[in-house]
Amino acid sequence: MFLVDTNVISEARKGRNGDPGVLRFFKSPPGELYLPVQVIGELRQGVERVRMRGDEPQAKLLEAWLNRIVADHGNRILAFDVDCAQAWGALMGRQPQNAIDKQIAAIALLHDLVIVTRNVDDFADTGVTTLNPFEG
Repeated sequence: MFLVDTNVISEARKGRNGDPGVLRFFKSPPGELYLPVQVIGELRQGVERVRMRGDEPQAKLLEAWLNRIVADHGNRILAFDVDCAQAWGALMGRQPQNAIDKQIAAIALLHDLVIVTRNVDDFADTGVTTLNPFEG
């Protein structure tokens, strides 16, 4: 089972123009896919940044895509709960960089999920397994 990071789901949005490894991963995923709730927040942040720079047509397209992601993944969006907060605090105590990535790592640890990400170094020393589909 896999926990998909923002950079991977964003790359898949490019369709045929996306990275071939990412497209292969989504074409025949090797297991069930989940999203951490933080990905939804990061995608929303991207929509709002586009909107703030004055590109409302693009913001509306991205917002519609985000709404489809939320609808399509529904019960496979994993929340950050009290147990995750405890695990996150332990991870941050050892290495206080990348707070959001540490939250994602905590979710992966508690649910025994592999994190699918381009940024594998951000999850080093957390105890999670990562998969980088950008590497082919």
